[in-house]
Amino acid sequence: MAKAVHNDSDSPRMEWGKLLTTRRLGLEAYHTKRNEKRSTFQRDYDRLVFSAPFRRLQNKTQVFPLPGSIFVHNRLTHSLEVSCVGRSLGTEVYECLSKKHPELRDTLLTEIGTIVSAACLAHDMGNPPFGHSGEKAISSYFAEQKGQRLKELFTEEQWQDLIHFEGNANALRLLTHQFLGRRQGGFVMTYTTLASIVKYPFASSLAGEKSKFGFFTTEEERFKNIADELGMICMREHPLRYCRHPLVFLVEAADDICYQIMDIEDSHKLKILTTDETIELLINYFDEPGQAHIRDTFKLVDDVNEQIAYLRSSVIGLLINECVKLFVEKEDDILRGTFQKSLISCISERPRKAYQACTKTAYNRIYRARLVLEVELAGYQVINTLMDLFIDAVCNPEKTYSKLLINRVSDQYNIHGATLFERVQAVIDYISGMTDVYALDLYQKIQGNGLPMV
Repeated sequence: MAKAVHNDSDSPRMEWGKLLTTRRLGLEAYHTKRNEKRSTFQRDYDRLVFSAPFRRLQNKTQVFPLPGSIFVHNRLTHSLEVSCVGRSLGTEVYECLSKKHPELRDTLLTEIGTIVSAACLAHDMGNPPFGHSGEKAISSYFAEQKGQRLKELFTEEQWQDLIHFEGNANALRLLTHQFLGRRQGGFVMTYTTLASIVKYPFASSLAGEKSKFGFFTTEEERFKNIADELGMICMREHPLRYCRHPLVFLVEAADDICYQIMDIEDSHKLKILTTDETIELLINYFDEPGQAHIRDTFKLVDDVNEQIAYLRSSVIGLLINECVKLFVEKEDDILRGTFQKSLISCISERPRKAYQACTKTAYNRIYRARLVLEVELAGYQVINTLMDLFIDAVCNPEKTYSKLLINRVSDQYNIHGATLFERVQAVIDYISGMTDVYALDLYQKIQGNGLPMV
């Protein structure tokens, strides 16, 4: 079993030698040799890139509506950029740690740039269509809508899974799920890559008010296996709460850096923020000499969008350096599980205050913008309707209309599961895997507003 956390100086410490492994979940009994140049973690990365769930991210909302005449980020472009930043974070952390711990230079620590990059690709793969409103719509269907009537049919643990639907936990389910018709099932990823995507390594029953958790009841044993294999620390007072795998901090930092900075740039393109407002928000990350250098560079570039792009890339570079420095500084606390904040929240004062200003602006000006709210409202209605129809179908599979709906679901989903909870989860798997366009199209056809065309 995993070790428990103690508060004294002899508290357990995770070890890099165990945290980084090439073993794959689902292939424990198989040991095959491959004659190829790619490392095990590069194969993780490639499996994700070539997967259908990853491709579908191109048609899932990040924040703003999917592009018309102005191209803004979707889940796919966001994930690719997060992956690039994650690779830089991991690579630079290795360079620093290899100097700090020379004995680790010829170990799997050399691969952490690739591991973090792969985990970043996967971090949003469990998110439903229509951005964060999709998560809220699924949760609220059970917590506030017609799904409330089903509460007495499930265990308390199962009910917590349903009313706290979480994209991060769904990503772990997607990557470890044994789809029907496959002997091994899932992506057969390495334990290390899987652990690196779990931002909240605890069960839904411990989600709290923020509704954040890392694994559903159905993946509980799988996550325990992952944690035990890697020597992750288990909290004494909560057997289903673990300390984060250290590389999670780098994946989280890459996501924090990208979504905040890129949302500001997208808002400028959409004219939600003026050029002066955008420059002011981003240039404040730098001290006076840094600001002077940037303004001098602006004199060489006439195009406003190019100026913003240069400023954005400079901010990302600065934040990467800040997070690398902090990770290396806090390495021992991270390995002992006593550092529990995000890296971005603990960087030095000037960039931290500038980041907070961006966060405040995003909340007040971007995430409440009319076009963002309209997508959320529409997405909420689409998902709520689909949930209601398909949940009713699996609850009453003998009905004629239910049979028609159930036959609409791909055979890869366990829509005919032996228990109601399995069938409900299959509905959530099906709907959360949809793209925005697919969900809207299905919604319109089911409502009788459109017919399939040959």
